[in-house]
Amino acid sequence: MSNTKWWQTAVIYQIYPRSFQDSDGDGIGDLRGIINRLDYLEQLGITAIWLSPVYKSPNDDNGYDISDYQDIMSEFGTMEDMDELIEQAGHRNIRIIMDLVVNHTSDEHPWFIEARKGKDNPYRDYYIWRDPVNGGVPNSLRSTFSGSAWELDETSGQYYLHLFSRRQPDLNWENPKVRQEVWDMMNFWLDKGVGGFRMDVIDLVGKIPDQEITGNGPKLHEYLQEMNRETFGKHDVLTVGETWGATPEAAKLYSNPDRNELSMVFQFEHIGLDQQEGREKWDLKPLAVSELKQVLAKWQTELGNEGWNSLFWNNHDLPRIVSRWGDDGQYRVQSAKMFAILLHLMKGTPYIYQGEELGMTNYPVQEISEVQDIESINMYHERLAGGYAEEEIIHSINAKGRDNARTPIQWDATPNGGFTTGEPWLHVNPNYTEINMKANLEDPDSVFHCYRKLIELRKNNPIVVWGGFELVTGVPDQVFMYYRRYEGQTWLVTANFSRESVALELPGIGQAGEFIIGNYSREDVDFEHLQLRPYEAFAVKLL
Repeated sequence: MSNTKWWQTAVIYQIYPRSFQDSDGDGIGDLRGIINRLDYLEQLGITAIWLSPVYKSPNDDNGYDISDYQDIMSEFGTMEDMDELIEQAGHRNIRIIMDLVVNHTSDEHPWFIEARKGKDNPYRDYYIWRDPVNGGVPNSLRSTFSGSAWELDETSGQYYLHLFSRRQPDLNWENPKVRQEVWDMMNFWLDKGVGGFRMDVIDLVGKIPDQEITGNGPKLHEYLQEMNRETFGKHDVLTVGETWGATPEAAKLYSNPDRNELSMVFQFEHIGLDQQEGREKWDLKPLAVSELKQVLAKWQTELGNEGWNSLFWNNHDLPRIVSRWGDDGQYRVQSAKMFAILLHLMKGTPYIYQGEELGMTNYPVQEISEVQDIESINMYHERLAGGYAEEEIIHSINAKGRDNARTPIQWDATPNGGFTTGEPWLHVNPNYTEINMKANLEDPDSVFHCYRKLIELRKNNPIVVWGGFELVTGVPDQVFMYYRRYEGQTWLVTANFSRESVALELPGIGQAGEFIIGNYSREDVDFEHLQLRPYEAFAVKLL
């Protein structure tokens, strides 16, 4: 293919550093721990690491509140460690994608410390300040982490905007000096040789708070084109925007190569399918597989050549998919592999969240004292005050809380799963004795080896990267089936999205040829009389 980019054929692995590997016994994962595990990631076969923030931070929101963009959080190590990680990963042909958090800073960032000194301070306009309205908040904007998005600064009598924690004041992107500071910081990292940026809540930087517009403000794309021009446009890097409200039409604006903005975006339409319409993520409803098929198929087909898909089930903000929509008990291995096969054979760039390739599961808590995540804790207190039953709130946290993804990686069956010799910052899932990296590597039929094979298939088969996608209709709701077609070749991917067996008669499909990958051993595939076992998934070439 002409004009292809390395990130179109890539597989990205997200590391949440606090929970990956602790090298010094303080109970917190660190850069040295990541360096020590690069051989493992090389064995898995990934192309790049998306590194959740490692910048200097007081840790109000686990590093997404940055106090210095050009320094490293001391518990993670030093800038020398960071340089060594970039270099050592490079030796293994693995690039480092930095998490870029520029919608807001920490309230301990020097800019905000200056801005707070008074209305005349040169840094005041780096942030968003408003006078009280009728003696109270300027308007009804709310924080993602509960409560008003406005915080009163007692000294000046003005409010500042924070769409997240009150300790994460929003930057004022309308100020060209702020944008220039961001470009300078991005160029600092590009000069170090990073492989790109994952851009945290980037769709919020064009906000117009006075009109209560937060996502997709009118100047958003102008800012992104300026960012491209002033920073990464001169480099061969991957840029992916976190865009919660994106539609396929909006995604094309971000990722159409002709527009010189981003490589791709994370869209979250499929992630909201188990949430009640118009309610919050904590208000649960069962997943309708038929809806999931429609949403994923829409994103597969509607971007065409005007955009590029990111493919993911998990990240540091989402519960583990095998517990969320699969079966983390009897069929844990089968359902974990089913999710892998379904996603990795689609068109786009797949993202693996640490531990996903081991089939790691959620760890339910009994009470709020076990929870670390600020979003869950704030929601707990807000809902308790609003009259919700405590059991109901804990149920929601166990289903959707962010700690689910953040329990430490389970490396082996030694204490704390080999994550630390100290006291881990967050509880380790007690199932580490069975579910761990060592056990996965030793078992040729493990979840890990399924992921490794899928990554190999993507590297060696252009159909996986470039093939067209077509959803197969006229099958039972719980059966997810699609074609990939490229240069005269057709692959068929089939998945039973349930714990019940299902019988199919699909003579119109044609004849199965080579069996490519599956999560059960299978002698043959006969579409006229096909019996799918619980969570069975496979791919075949059609003759």
